Amino acid sequence: MVLLKWHGHACFEIVSSRGIRIVIDPHDGYSLGIKPPKAEADIVLITHDHFDHNAYSVVAKPSAHIIKMQLGDTEINDIKIRGVEAYHDTVKGRRRGRVVIYRVEVDKVSFVHLGDLGHELSSEYREKLSPIDILLIPVGGVFTIDAKSACNVIDVLSPKVVVPMHYWIDGLNLPLKPVDNFISIAKEPWRVEKVDENYISIDPSAIPTNTIYVLKPP
Repeated sequence: MVLLKWHGHACFEIVSSRGIRIVIDPHDGYSLGIKPPKAEADIVLITHDHFDHNAYSVVAKPSAHIIKMQLGDTEINDIKIRGVEAYHDTVKGRRRGRVVIYRVEVDKVSFVHLGDLGHELSSEYREKLSPIDILLIPVGGVFTIDAKSACNVIDVLSPKVVVPMHYWIDGLNLPLKPVDNFISIAKEPWRVEKVDENYISIDPSAIPTNTIYVLKPP
């Protein structure tokens, strides 16, 4: 089994069957008004160098591999990582800079974390990132794509499972839209499942399809 845990905002932890912990886009909690992540990461991935995504010292073990905005393919402890360039806005980064989308393969389960994606994606990105089992996608708008654009990105990338992120939750001091805006326009064949925990366990041999998991804030 592979564990996917949400630490609020855009911070996720992936735990392999061997106990290797990968944390993506850690925040410090306090700067955002929410709980800081509690994790001891072996690998930390940072999609872009903004304060709410780059607090690696909060989660990293002393021996951790820190990968910041790195393009191309890397393999660490049998974890396959691919970085693909994208942008934080609709004008090729001229307003908010670039981001690196990470595709992470753990125990043959592929995760794609879109970071603070600010634009819709072409089929070229599907070719670079597919196949995608679990897509972690921002839906809160303002600084990233909004709910409607998120749906369009999902159509292009064709993941099996979607987990929304980077939306407003209680305490968050950023003016993002709530996840309900996204849920309300999610259409067939997608079904929405609200989870009473901030994590899900994934069986590599039985990954569901067309499922949106809305995790409980930590």
